[in-house]
Amino acid sequence: MPDPRAHDILAAHGASSELRLLLQDRRGVWGALGLLRCEGAAPFSQDDAQRAARLVPALLAALRRYATGGPLCPEVPPLSAGVITVGSDHRIKAVSPQAQLWLDQWSAHAIPPWVPGAFFVSLSLVARAEARRQDGSIPLVCAPPAASGRWTTCQGQVLDADATGDVALVIQGATWDLVLPSLCEWYCITPRERDVVAQLRTGASVKQIARRLDLSAYTVNDHLKAVFRKTGADGRDELSAALTR
Repeated sequence: MPDPRAHDILAAHGASSELRLLLQDRRGVWGALGLLRCEGAAPFSQDDAQRAARLVPALLAALRRYATGGPLCPEVPPLSAGVITVGSDHRIKAVSPQAQLWLDQWSAHAIPPWVPGAFFVSLSLVARAEARRQDGSIPLVCAPPAASGRWTTCQGQVLDADATGDVALVIQGATWDLVLPSLCEWYCITPRERDVVAQLRTGASVKQIARRLDLSAYTVNDHLKAVFRKTGADGRDELSAALTR
């Protein structure tokens, strides 16, 4: 159910109705799009929702082009983990110097200032909701290099038992075990291709990979060629660097 507070916030800013569009396909949920109508305009109808739903494939394709249009390998030096605190009033309360460096990096990549703020508040709300669930998890987002020049993670954790106080958001460079599944999803890499890519981290040769996965060397090379084509990597060295740096 929509949060009733959201209606009050929208009304205070001159919006009369909202339509939320979930960007989802068979591989999972990739994002959401919110559409607003100004005060005095007719509210969104079921026909509007159906027309908007037809845009999902095109929006997903555009989102994938954006996410995979960034550098495969990191273009910026690694940064230390930073912390952003969101208060109980759902406003950013504090930004550590290390986190500010991340924000500066995003700004350098032409990310509008309001985007990180909206993202952090949204993540803090998810962290609160998960903390209140008996089987809740700690939310973690792994973002591709298009946003900051390198794979990045942001994790939200509540700082009190009842999830009504502050939320700490930790920003840091993504580790290999998080980059691999995210990279495979964004670039539509198949499970078998992923198995082959995972072996690159060990420095294994094609013959060694073939033995470990019970495949022929020809099949391993075919999988690697498919991955290079999908990611635009010049070869295994560049692909390995994208996963380990």
